[in-house]
Amino acid sequence: MINSIEIKNFKSIKKKFFPLGNLNLLMGLNGMGKSSFIQTLLLLRQSDNLMRRGELKLNGSYTSIGDTKDALYQYDKEQSLQFILRYGEDEETFLDFDFKQEADVFTLKNATGGTTPDFQNSNFFKEDLFGNNFQYLNANRLEPSSIHSKSYTSVVTLNDVGNHGEYTAHFIEVHGNEDIRFENLLHPKSKSIDSVTKQEVTVKSLINQINLWMGEISPGVNVRTTAIPNSEKMLLEFVFIQPNLGNTNRFKPTNVGFGISYALPVVTALLAARPHEIIIIENPEAHIHDRGQAELGRLISLVAMNDVQIFIETHSEHVLNGVRVAVKENELLQERVNVFYFEKKIDTTEQYSKITNINIDKNGQLSEYPKDLLDEWSNQLAKLV
Repeated sequence: MINSIEIKNFKSIKKKFFPLGNLNLLMGLNGMGKSSFIQTLLLLRQSDNLMRRGELKLNGSYTSIGDTKDALYQYDKEQSLQFILRYGEDEETFLDFDFKQEADVFTLKNATGGTTPDFQNSNFFKEDLFGNNFQYLNANRLEPSSIHSKSYTSVVTLNDVGNHGEYTAHFIEVHGNEDIRFENLLHPKSKSIDSVTKQEVTVKSLINQINLWMGEISPGVNVRTTAIPNSEKMLLEFVFIQPNLGNTNRFKPTNVGFGISYALPVVTALLAARPHEIIIIENPEAHIHDRGQAELGRLISLVAMNDVQIFIETHSEHVLNGVRVAVKENELLQERVNVFYFEKKIDTTEQYSKITNINIDKNGQLSEYPKDLLDEWSNQLAKLV
């Protein structure tokens, strides 16, 4: 797990030390620097030449920034990009990058022609950030569609649902009957009566848990996946449980709205979490009702109680409040959660991200309440009174 990261001169982040935990929430208005923090991790992840040649790749499979001018804090006088990561048993890696104008990579200083054997063999590159225990979900997820693609590499080798959730149907088809790895994620309605033995059983399969948790977002929804013969495509459909009447007919995703399709990759990725995994999700609340957002906050918090590290970029006070309630219900979660609130600081000569560290106490109260964090409901209500 990454214990902390210090970022200097990256985009709008002038200089900031981030202590990290199992759950890290990034909040703030648009354009304040939240995505810049996420991109720091994605750049390291996609830089396959970092270990051998010391190159930080600005455009790759996870994010595309442009050139060095786009990535460097524009008011920097030192013309230097730096990351300091702490991980494991107090181990630290200091990355100090040089650059060329209009280049699409930064290069570690003194790394021309290759890095040192000590750097190449360091435990830094054994971290989950560079391995197969990694899931990133972009804010721009796959729109509702009946036909989905397959990917052996993503679903089987890397065990992920794709950066845009595009392989979620295939992932469910392959892994749906496997039990989830963390029992604290089992939905309260997981117990049922076996039709033959009449004994109470707990159904721990991924597909059952997906259906139960998705039911918190859209009551009664059940996911159906079908491999299309002789093709590299999957069929995704939804049915709804009707009390005393069984299930409805199958519905195409395009006929049930964006919320279910956008939430499905998020819920699947969280429930399929594995030990030591890093999960990064942008805007998990997109197109979801307020109650569903709060339930997502609760599920995210439950995942964070395990050996998993989660980074959530969100604009939702309901996701935050779901986490706050989870902390109040289980104070062991308190030491695992960090909240970072991003604002814009404007001086006479520069502007940059002002980032406030916020802690959640055992009663779910916040240590800081920056302007605009939880104000908008009251602001609009005051206009109606």
